[in-house]
Amino acid sequence: MTSITPATAASPGRAAASEARKQRIRDAALTLFSRFGLRGASLDAIADQAGVSKTNLLYYFPSKEKLYVSVLQQILETWLEPMRAIDADQPPEAAIGHYIRFKVELSRDHVQASRLFCLEMIQGAPLLKEELRNHLRALVEEKSKVIEGWIASGSLLPVDPHHLIYLLWGTTQHYADFAVQIEAISGRTLADPDFFEATVDNIQRIVLGGLLPRTNRDA
Repeated sequence: MTSITPATAASPGRAAASEARKQRIRDAALTLFSRFGLRGASLDAIADQAGVSKTNLLYYFPSKEKLYVSVLQQILETWLEPMRAIDADQPPEAAIGHYIRFKVELSRDHVQASRLFCLEMIQGAPLLKEELRNHLRALVEEKSKVIEGWIASGSLLPVDPHHLIYLLWGTTQHYADFAVQIEAISGRTLADPDFFEATVDNIQRIVLGGLLPRTNRDA
């Protein structure tokens, strides 16, 4: 029988504390990268924002570029969660409707993350291109097959799956990337529960109204 020493018993706690510290650094980096970009945000400022020493920061992330990529990868994982939830066993109106709601929630709750990701895309994704070409492409192809299955079964009108995914991504992301513009025009934000629900409802009705056969829409 293996005995548990105090050091062994404490290791899960140390691991959790270490992961919490890394996340605090990522959160601080996100705040500053989204405001000043990769070049404008210094490691000293990020360490100060995170409440750690620069030496401690560099222990976890050996360079500013590695920290930047880690933040972007975490953003991508968060934003892809709604797409991963799309399942062939669901009817398309439920899966797509859920995707829209989930993505609008992310646009409401993760404005800084969306802004930084958008900035990286505008710059040509120099530090995230391989992640997009491999991980993201594979996921899009997987979900495209789900959409093709819905079309083949007659539960969805014919549409190019890639363009549908681009449309869903761009429409929902707009409420984060252009939040200032939306507030200037409407005087409201997604923080307003009524405006949030109206946003979700309208996107769902517009998108599904053009995708579902009439019998599905009537149902």
